[in-house]
This record gives sequence, structure tokens and C-alpha cells, in this order.
Amino acid sequence: MSSDSSQSPPDTPDRRPLIAFTWLWVGAPLAYGLYELVRKATQLFTG
Repeated sequence: MSSDSSQSPPDTPDRRPLIAFTWLWVGAPLAYGLYELVRKATQLFTG
């Protein structure tokens, strides 16, 4: 009996779209915040 633990049972819904949406929900504002941080830090130190 070889059981592949990476495969979910057939009745389990696929959560990959939810995971991708969650990463975007968190990642987009984080990326924007980091972009603004770098932009304002360069203005601060370069004058």
C-alpha cells in the first residue's frame, strides 16, 4: 500500500486559488509599502 500524502482526497476542495488570492491580498500592499519606503528613504538621504 503506497499512499501519496501530497495528493488530497477527491472530496477535498482545491485551495490553491484561495491561497493565491490571500498572497495577493497581503503581498500587494506590502510591496507598495516597501516601494514607498525606498522612495522616501532615497529622498531623505539624497536631498
